[in-house]
Amino acid sequence: MTQEIHGTVADGFEAAREEFAAFVAQERPGYEGQLCAYVHGRRVVDLWTGDGAGVDSLYGVFSSTKGAAHLVAALLVQDGTLELDRKVTYYWPEFGSEGKGALTLRELLAHRAGVVGTDTGFTRQELADDRQLAERLADQRPFWRPGTAFGYHGLVIGALVGEVVRRATGRTLQDVYEERVRAPYGLDFFLGLPARHETRFRSTQPMAPTPEQRALLDRLAGGPHSLSAIAFNRHAAEPTDLELLPNDPLIRAKGPASVGGVASARGLAGMYAAAISEVGGKAPLLKEDTAAEFAQFHSVGYDLVSRAHKSFGLGFQATADTWYPFLGAGAFGHSGAAGSQAFADPRSGLAYGYTRRRFAFPGGAAPENARLAAAVHGAALAAGQVL
Repeated sequence: MTQEIHGTVADGFEAAREEFAAFVAQERPGYEGQLCAYVHGRRVVDLWTGDGAGVDSLYGVFSSTKGAAHLVAALLVQDGTLELDRKVTYYWPEFGSEGKGALTLRELLAHRAGVVGTDTGFTRQELADDRQLAERLADQRPFWRPGTAFGYHGLVIGALVGEVVRRATGRTLQDVYEERVRAPYGLDFFLGLPARHETRFRSTQPMAPTPEQRALLDRLAGGPHSLSAIAFNRHAAEPTDLELLPNDPLIRAKGPASVGGVASARGLAGMYAAAISEVGGKAPLLKEDTAAEFAQFHSVGYDLVSRAHKSFGLGFQATADTWYPFLGAGAFGHSGAAGSQAFADPRSGLAYGYTRRRFAFPGGAAPENARLAAAVHGAALAAGQVL
């Protein structure tokens, strides 16, 4: 039985619907997901499927959360509240212990701090609370000399940046995001899910990896005390099951800025649309120069945590190099472990969001995003939407 596809596409974007339907037909029965895209601030793709799912269903988006955290940082840099080349200790003096005193905010955002975790790991309560994470990390000796290399700070970058935001503004990163980004645009992308929206949340469905996926995961993880294990808290007394994080009510309620976001595809795409385009009569959140600086490559090459080639701007993933070379230079965004993907491509005006319920191994953007994003981008080109 063919699974029904719900939603709409604008004229000229029928190919995106066809590609989404073709993928769903090939996926295991019971697939549930959403796809949304904007071009120059206009919603052109708005699709979903799955038994009991809706356009307003909310999913754990894991590291796609980081896009919201880095957008807050970009706004504060744009305002002059934060300065990229100031030392982190200018805002947060305690961070300077154990040889971290020379690190700049620019280097911190680019995953160059070297404090991807702590020697003994974090508790569940600490992982949910960015303030507690920051306090632990301030005292941690870095795992490489800060600024000399980079590695993905998967569970902690939001807490590190968030503490700088709190020291500079007196407010949490989550509060700044709510006031300046989420609430003004009515985005279904929450850093801290209000209790009244809990009924909309669709719990992540972990699936056992195939033997090939398990072999890849074991290779990526290394030993039980490897840098990767430390970065993903696998060495702690209570090792973290990454795929279960959004299912924890404490994580959803507190919304840690590295992994705790809850969103729909509309919410993901809508945030990036607001970042680069006029939406609802409001000017883009980011000026062109700000978007270009945060998308500019800052860390490219061998990532010490993932032990693979990676590309980061200031916090954001360099989306064209990391995932989709058909996008324009300067595209920026962030994927999430269960398979979510979200990005902005300023050269084309495209903002893209994708969510899925089943956890897609081995993590990061699910493979289907390549064909879905290409279809949306190609439709935009064919429809003459790209300037």
